[in-house]
Amino acid sequence: MGIIEKMRLDGKKGFVTGAARGIGKCTATAFAEAGADVAIVDVDIAEAEKTARELAALTGRKVIAIKTDCTDKEQVDRMVEQVVQELGGLDFCHNNAGICINAPAEEMTYDQWLKVINLNLNGIFLTDIAAGKYMLAHGGGSIINTASMSAHIVNVPQPQCAYNASKAGVIQLTKSLAIEWAKRGVRVNSISPGYIGTELTLNSPTLIPLIEQWNAMAPLGRMGKPEELESICVYLAGDTSTFTTGSDFVIDGAFTCF
Repeated sequence: MGIIEKMRLDGKKGFVTGAARGIGKCTATAFAEAGADVAIVDVDIAEAEKTARELAALTGRKVIAIKTDCTDKEQVDRMVEQVVQELGGLDFCHNNAGICINAPAEEMTYDQWLKVINLNLNGIFLTDIAAGKYMLAHGGGSIINTASMSAHIVNVPQPQCAYNASKAGVIQLTKSLAIEWAKRGVRVNSISPGYIGTELTLNSPTLIPLIEQWNAMAPLGRMGKPEELESICVYLAGDTSTFTTGSDFVIDGAFTCF
């Protein structure tokens, strides 16, 4: 069997949070194209159902949509139960849901701080634990968390201290769980994307002036594409990455190199 065949995900089951659009939709597409059955998890159930229908038609895989607020433990636990029940198991997940609020630290309200931390860090913890408990009891699995290059640098010119802190926390949480579960069959890794040009990002009036500055600073002179994150996630979800755990993969076009 060649390496391409080895990297396929035939027979595997997984879910992606924040998967109705953007990065999550791209990785869910890649998982399904590689042969996995996938749950599209999002608070926007209408868009999630649309994405699920698109992927099922495109790939022929079983793709379902589940409405879930990842900051709500009961909803997260029910989501994992539904994934297992409807797909027949859980082998991998990509915990990707997140938000960013740009505000100067001295002007940011505590509610804004909590909103970012609750989804970006607490939400990752809740989905990691819910998925991890099942995997620990059923022979193992792979967990992928979305961190950010913002865990490694302080972004400019936009002020986003809550986002940066939350993503740094995601990396340390990833490493901590990887160590705790290393001998029990559950691998935990993170990806740290740089600036990624999703449909929403590229069409946001407030971000367009920032994008020009980011591109001027970027070694490659451009933002990344969501599709450029697909292959690393397929690798991490599959069986060719069984010696890879506790790692953070920075995919940023060398932005953090200076």
